[in-house]
Amino acid sequence: MARWFTADLHFGHENIITYCSRPFASVDEMNRALIARWNEVVEPTDEVWILGDVALGPIGRSLELIAELNGTKRLVAGNHDRCFEEVRRAGQDGTGQDGRWTLRYREAGFVSVLAGPTNIEIAGRTAQMSHFPYWGDSHAEDRFEAHRPVDTGDWLLHGHVHTQWRTNERMINVGVDVWDYAPVPERTIQAIVDSELQSQDTRRRLPI
Repeated sequence: MARWFTADLHFGHENIITYCSRPFASVDEMNRALIARWNEVVEPTDEVWILGDVALGPIGRSLELIAELNGTKRLVAGNHDRCFEEVRRAGQDGTGQDGRWTLRYREAGFVSVLAGPTNIEIAGRTAQMSHFPYWGDSHAEDRFEAHRPVDTGDWLLHGHVHTQWRTNERMINVGVDVWDYAPVPERTIQAIVDSELQSQDTRRRLPI
């Protein structure tokens, strides 16, 4: 079993084609291409974490597309996901109860629907996952500051910023807009972290 990460698919969202200069002539073409590129790399036995903003547009038809994606799918909700406020409240008050929208997402094919940040271990190191980065945005100002993860010094996998960067210090944007519209394998995330740690070690060893 392999593990993959992605974000910001925006199934059914026609305006995202213009907003992010996606190379598709229509929302239907975009939807089909995202599904095809996902299934080209993800096997049915793999696990995929989607870090928010999976579907917009006519939500019933958009969510139906989740069933066409290979793998065991887990969602960390983003600000455009209809279940975002539900999973946040369930986590804050300790009830853990699924609301109406959370159930819809589970029925669509997610085995878990979570609010970020969530910890994960990659190559023996703890990393955080959230839809939001520590700082930065796809807009001119940082939005949703109350929902952003606390920077504890860990690496962070995130979405939300679309085309602003692929990596930025200890933040790795796994959004489809900077990864050729396909999920990112865990081995690639590990390679990015290892490369940065090696660079840091080299800089520390350089003579002054």
